[in-house]
Amino acid sequence: MTHARHTDVRETIGEDHPTCQLRDILDRVGDKWSVLVMNLLGSGPKRYSELQRSIEGISQRMLTLTLRSLERDGLVERTVTPTSPPRVDYALTPVGQTLSVQVSGLIAWAEQHREYVAASRLRYDAP
Repeated sequence: MTHARHTDVRETIGEDHPTCQLRDILDRVGDKWSVLVMNLLGSGPKRYSELQRSIEGISQRMLTLTLRSLERDGLVERTVTPTSPPRVDYALTPVGQTLSVQVSGLIAWAEQHREYVAASRLRYDAP
């Protein structure tokens, strides 16, 4: 039995290939800012300013880009209330809510194991 080597691969993978599409989705939902935004929205709609205050270290530009990407992917919906100034709220869509359950589990795991990971990094990086 012979095994294909990486140099033997002949198939060109385009953007419409399922592997590329999956990777694209995982890039979005696995991005640290997306995970944090989705986690916050899991408890209900939030205003832009609430999100920005709650996510330490996120710039206004990055929050805007993250929200737009999540909205584009159908995970977050944006509602504008015509007041002066306009009120903008963000909420998870029904599909976003299904992902929020997974995101909450990931965050719970990270919180539970962050000390272990930090100690492991120190041991690994030690001379």
